[in-house]
Amino acid sequence: MNQKEILLQSLKEKKFSSEILEAFSKVKRENFIPEDKKNYAYQDIALPIGLGQTISQPYTIAVMLSLLKLKKRQRVLEIGSGCGYALALISEIVGKKGKVFGLEVREELVKNSKKNLKNHKNIEVYHGDGNFGLKDKAPFDRILISAAAQKIPERLVSQLKQSGIIVAPIGKSYESTQTMTQFVKSKNKLVVKEKIPGFLFVPLLG
Repeated sequence: MNQKEILLQSLKEKKFSSEILEAFSKVKRENFIPEDKKNYAYQDIALPIGLGQTISQPYTIAVMLSLLKLKKRQRVLEIGSGCGYALALISEIVGKKGKVFGLEVREELVKNSKKNLKNHKNIEVYHGDGNFGLKDKAPFDRILISAAAQKIPERLVSQLKQSGIIVAPIGKSYESTQTMTQFVKSKNKLVVKEKIPGFLFVPLLG
């Protein structure tokens, strides 16, 4: 087996859904990383993409996608969308009639991700502070925060539909690992539904 097949087999053994496995199979990770890192594209590790940012480990992204419980036709927002890899995976799962939005604070990464995603017609990427979300594109069925946060910004809660799901790594960045947490919106408040410890993310920047 080649490296990609080994990675897919590893994710399959960890019991991720067929929809998630199919997305990882279709999206070429090497298209989202710097030229000098392409040989490592299908190793299950995080890789630097410049500006102090990383593309997350495939296993980590698979956990996040699983907790999001994505469905066809959904509107999904990712905060800290970086190089756009997770956006592409989400796009595959929600399908052509779904809509995916990325919000990234670093303008150079926004430009890079737009190039990376030029063939994905249902994705829009914006430059801005993730703490504010994308009010004019709300409401969202799902929100993914791909950066360490100590709490969920209230503006993001207000932009989530009732019964919608937010997934985020909760905890202090750099000082220790974070806990991947699934929140469900109920009566305009977030309720914690699931926690998985042991993840490490760069901080949510404003």
